[in-house]
Amino acid sequence: MAMKGWALISTKFLGGKPDPKATKQPLHKSPTLRLSLSLSTILLLYRILFRFLSRLRAHLLDPSAAPFRQRNPRTTATLTSPYAPAIGASMAGMFLGVYPAQQLRVTVAIYTLFRALEFGWNLCEEEGMIWGFKNGGKVKRERPWWWGSWLIQPFAFGQLLHAVVFDRDCFPESYGTFIFKHSSAYIHPRPKDYPSHLKWPKSMEIVDNLAQMAKLNWPPFVSPTLFPNKETLPPTLAAVAPLTSSAHPIITSLSCATLHPSDPSCLRTYLNFWLGSFPGLTRFFLIIYSVMTFVPRFRSLYHSPVTTLQRVLTKSLSMSTFLTGAISTAWASICFFQQWFPRTFLPTQRFFFGGFLAGLWAWVERKNGRGVFLYSARVSVDSLWKVGVKRRWWKAMKGGDVWVFVMALMLTGVVYERDARAVKEGSWRKGISWVRGEGFKDWSIDEDFAEESAEKIN
Repeated sequence: MAMKGWALISTKFLGGKPDPKATKQPLHKSPTLRLSLSLSTILLLYRILFRFLSRLRAHLLDPSAAPFRQRNPRTTATLTSPYAPAIGASMAGMFLGVYPAQQLRVTVAIYTLFRALEFGWNLCEEEGMIWGFKNGGKVKRERPWWWGSWLIQPFAFGQLLHAVVFDRDCFPESYGTFIFKHSSAYIHPRPKDYPSHLKWPKSMEIVDNLAQMAKLNWPPFVSPTLFPNKETLPPTLAAVAPLTSSAHPIITSLSCATLHPSDPSCLRTYLNFWLGSFPGLTRFFLIIYSVMTFVPRFRSLYHSPVTTLQRVLTKSLSMSTFLTGAISTAWASICFFQQWFPRTFLPTQRFFFGGFLAGLWAWVERKNGRGVFLYSARVSVDSLWKVGVKRRWWKAMKGGDVWVFVMALMLTGVVYERDARAVKEGSWRKGISWVRGEGFKDWSIDEDFAEESAEKIN
């Protein structure tokens, strides 16, 4: 039901395309059945393996097993390690391969990996492995004030902008749909009075021609108004002729003539983008955050309406500022580099730098945008891997996403065993405990309570 509901939402409301494979299939080939079978098998086998290895470890540590420990020291060291049950039980993740090799499987693997790396980072930070110690190793150094998940965003946006221009088949379609939908100042829709028998470039055709301009070392713009008898466009850029044919004569850059043909000022186009996009995005996020805040926290609205409304408005404005600034900077960077860089200087790589500059707007949303930043990072990693396979930077491994999932389970289990408090969210700690068969309980709270009680007794 969850998969069918998500397919309906993504198709009807998010602009996604219906899956052509989603036709009636035999029951044993149904992706829904195979996903349910995969997840239930992973859960069952994980619990069985974890319980078996935990009991085996307890038996090996019993004094009666001393002869076995003496005869097999290496095997004993491996099986009696406190991390052995978590590592062995993670092999249950191999049953993710029961589900067909589709994008959902890759998404699950990448998401699990990012969560595992986050838990590992928290553990290393808590134990002083990242920032070190001060005062002779007695006091742990605090995290720098400027450090945060927002630093991921410039690299993620840089990679994604480069991918959408040169490797669109490796770029998430929903991501691009949202960006192009809010880029009317640079991606111009077909005029209402434009003749119906003439072709007008679509959004993707404009992006394709920008990529071709980069490969041609950004050719200058020759105005057909000033030079009507001269060839003004290379043959490979004929698709943007309806835009450049009416461009302002004083424009000197072909990219500027494509992105803002009626206005010769790049700065004025940038400001008009803000005036046109910021109010719409603010209204959109105001609705989203209102639903996310008022529905589950209606009591907070009743008891403190002013504070709740202020919180919703602040989140909406900061997220709108971040996205408007990022999208506008990504487009405006093309014009900026044209003005200040020589034509042959990093002609294709400048898209990455433009995305990097756009990602710096994450500073505005650094306090509340962690989920957005990590989502962008996951999407970017997925895109980068596909680009690398396409360009033969590395080879794809059959079932590689399954092995990534197994490694993520392994790391999560080891971190939880080492220090459950490295998993910051209480719901996640309860979930991990439940998966291990230890009950839906936050054991870290009991450990803290036991430590406090021992300190009081002493």
